[in-house]
Amino acid sequence: MPSKDIEINSQLNGVKWQFKKIDWRSYIVYIAFVCVLIYFSIALNSEGFLTAENLLNIVRQTAMISIMGIAMTFVISTGEIDLSVGSIAALSSLTAALALQAGFGAISGLLAGVGTGIAVGLANGLLITKAAIPSFLVTLGTMGIVKGAAMWTTKTAPVPILDPTFNFIFGSGDIGVIPILLIWTLIFTVIGHILLKKTAFGRQVLATGGNESAAKFSGVKTWKIKLLVFLGTGLMAGFAGVLYAGRMHAGRYTFGDGDELSVIAAVILGGTALAGGVGTVIGTVIGSLMIGVINNGLIIMGLDVSQQMMIRGLIIILAVAFGKKSADQ
Repeated sequence: MPSKDIEINSQLNGVKWQFKKIDWRSYIVYIAFVCVLIYFSIALNSEGFLTAENLLNIVRQTAMISIMGIAMTFVISTGEIDLSVGSIAALSSLTAALALQAGFGAISGLLAGVGTGIAVGLANGLLITKAAIPSFLVTLGTMGIVKGAAMWTTKTAPVPILDPTFNFIFGSGDIGVIPILLIWTLIFTVIGHILLKKTAFGRQVLATGGNESAAKFSGVKTWKIKLLVFLGTGLMAGFAGVLYAGRMHAGRYTFGDGDELSVIAAVILGGTALAGGVGTVIGTVIGSLMIGVINNGLIIMGLDVSQQMMIRGLIIILAVAFGKKSADQ
């Protein structure tokens, strides 16, 4: 027996034990999401918070934020920012509605809305990469221009959409009990995750945000990467505008008001580094859902708008602060 003990001890001593430090910042949004969900489920149990109908309604309300957030993850991962996404969504909803009103059909409405987003995204990308203007200033300027264009196009009047096919596919439809908006969100989440984590493009995005000079020396065309990610946010904001139009059966210049802040909050809350170099698409979608759950819960609790804003802001700050603290330890 002693000889066996000696043999076992010698084998254990020869093993190189490695303990990987857990980066809690990567998981804080999931922990916070579960905690918020449990709290509202208990506090609002009698109000029907946890019913399938209410939960699916949260998904519908957050779908456009999630979809724009997926694209924003790429932008922020490069160390840039886009403040124009909400305005792009508004203008895209109107161009889609106008195309449908002219009788061109659902596909033309989709192309008009997405094409509007791509055009603005291209303008943003060229001004940032070729004119070397900071993204904050460029997108702040285009936010005002695009918003003004949305108001001017129809003189602030809504444009109704009477095409049932368009409304079903791009917003208000359900397949069984599953909202079409949930399906669109899942499709873009999978595409965005694979693109960021499993492709050379995704690695170049993270390299550009992590250290742009080093990325250039490694052969990465950082200007091209930034141009493409701004094209991406324009495209996805345009598609979000199409979804707004399909869900509400109209195009309106008010769609997307304040969405840029919710989108950026969802991205940062999800674990993407504001300085760039670190990004997570799945975290962004969970961050978006968490904001939606908070909004929905506070409304059911009967809080007024000012109280909702204060509590929502406090929860977001605490979640991000705890995540940063865990990452620094």
